[in-house]
Amino acid sequence: MKNKNSILVLSCLIIFLFKIPAAAQPNDECFNCHNDLDDAVAGLYKTDVHFSKGISCSACHGGNSSSDDTEVAMSKENGFIGVPGRKDRYKVCISCHANKDQMKKYGSNIPTDQFEKLQNSVHFQPTFNNQGPIADCITCHSVHDIKNVRDKSSKVYPTNVVELCGSCHSNANFMKNYNASLPVDQVAKYKTSIHGIQNAKGDPKVAECSSCHGNHDIMQVTDPRSRVYATNIPSVCANCHSNSKLMSAYKLPSDQYEGFIKSVHGQALLEKGDLSAPSCNDCHGNHGAVPPGIETISKVCGSCHVLNMELFEQSPHKTAFDENDLPECESCHSNHLIVHPTDEMLGTGKNSVCIECHSSSDENSGYVIAHNMKELIDSLKALDEKTKQVLDEAEQKGMDVSDAAFSLKDIRQILIQSRTEVHSFSIDKFKENIEPGFEKVNKAIISGDDAINEYYFRRIGLGFATIIVTVLVIVLYIKLRRVENKS
Repeated sequence: MKNKNSILVLSCLIIFLFKIPAAAQPNDECFNCHNDLDDAVAGLYKTDVHFSKGISCSACHGGNSSSDDTEVAMSKENGFIGVPGRKDRYKVCISCHANKDQMKKYGSNIPTDQFEKLQNSVHFQPTFNNQGPIADCITCHSVHDIKNVRDKSSKVYPTNVVELCGSCHSNANFMKNYNASLPVDQVAKYKTSIHGIQNAKGDPKVAECSSCHGNHDIMQVTDPRSRVYATNIPSVCANCHSNSKLMSAYKLPSDQYEGFIKSVHGQALLEKGDLSAPSCNDCHGNHGAVPPGIETISKVCGSCHVLNMELFEQSPHKTAFDENDLPECESCHSNHLIVHPTDEMLGTGKNSVCIECHSSSDENSGYVIAHNMKELIDSLKALDEKTKQVLDEAEQKGMDVSDAAFSLKDIRQILIQSRTEVHSFSIDKFKENIEPGFEKVNKAIISGDDAINEYYFRRIGLGFATIIVTVLVIVLYIKLRRVENKS
């Protein structure tokens, strides 16, 4: 009998221990009452990170949590505020989370500058109906079931953030109250991206909304302080993609950023501040980011370099590249470390990219075409320089060669067009474009030579005229002397 009673007592004790949450305060009558009533809120609060710290309901709602008398517990004299209003509820959160001493009291190392950042963010702007900030602490972290950010069930855990952000940003009716032009398909696009696919599989390490946009300090994309402002995007991407340890897990290189900052695109964007220069997202996409495939590389480049792409697609190289499964633009220009193209890339010299595939023993004429194109460009540049020297000499001699000098301004444009026409890899089309340059240069150098010849002709004529006049003066002088002597 004693054994049966002992078992019964032990069973009751176990049930009692499980019924009372481990973190509940003995005198937390607010929670005890709501819990006894099987209040759904109390059920949620048992899972809350604040509950695990022994924080009472009264910490947020005010009142006297040590009294089981509702009139005393919920009296305004004891600071009871009930449900905080929509406008001011964030103040309850920051009373602790912006107070270093208070956070230390609970043994927390969470930063206390979240509110300072939130105040300056786009989310802290007032709602369209002036009901407080657009988004506050509760909007993202929840209210009675707040979890540690490292808890997989937390609304702000990396694998849950996308749906959290999408609850507003995928809602067209909601978003039109603030920015009707902002797309509402970001989440849909993200789910098609390599990041989104991995995130959906439960990988918390891949980029999600807060990885790029930040969390408490999210700014408008047009704000230079924004993490996704054009000049800041490369460093944001580099946070992950320059981490060799992280990238090795995905079998990806980690030198893309190093290459980009040295590239013609990176220098234009980061050094010259040219916001029209491409950044990572211009080529890879942003919410729907994917690594460009072999076929899509030229399409990505062609979105800016339209004429180059059109010429290439009509060239014999298009078929050859497709047959050999080669990337198009990237094969000659690289990808992240795209240097400024020079004439040395063309032709058959040691710095030529053409000789990587073509050689003098080729059965086709690719090697010859590359050599001829380079030779024509070099010839036009040399003639252009020589012509400028001739015109400068004529101008220094006081001759008017302004028309000829003006015509040489077209040579620069012809050279640019010819370098673009290289992508057609057709020597006939290339000649059609560059030959007018030779015609202009030849006409200009003839004009310069004629001006110089005229200058010397004038000098010789002036010399002869001077001699004749001098002789006439001397003869006249002699005759006058003779007349004077006779008289």
